[in-house]
Amino acid sequence: MKLRVTPLNFAALFFVVLALITWIYKPIAITGRELANWTGTIAIIFLFFALSTFLLDGIFRNFFPQKKTLWTVEFSFLAITGIIYLLVK
Repeated sequence: MKLRVTPLNFAALFFVVLALITWIYKPIAITGRELANWTGTIAIIFLFFALSTFLLDGIFRNFFPQKKTLWTVEFSFLAITGIIYLLVK
């Protein structure tokens, strides 16, 4: 499989970095004071998000072989996901 840079690759990298920061530094700003002991679990959840994002990127690559279409679909997916997150929050 050819390695191509896509928006979901950046999202997966973001989740991996968040997992490492949460696991190593145990920041209370991310987890909150009441969840200070749960940083390992939260880091594992971030790693799960990274894995699911990576797998979704593979699915999108199979359905959309053209690079321009792939970027458009992945940006749209990230935008819709962000909008839904903000509406639920």
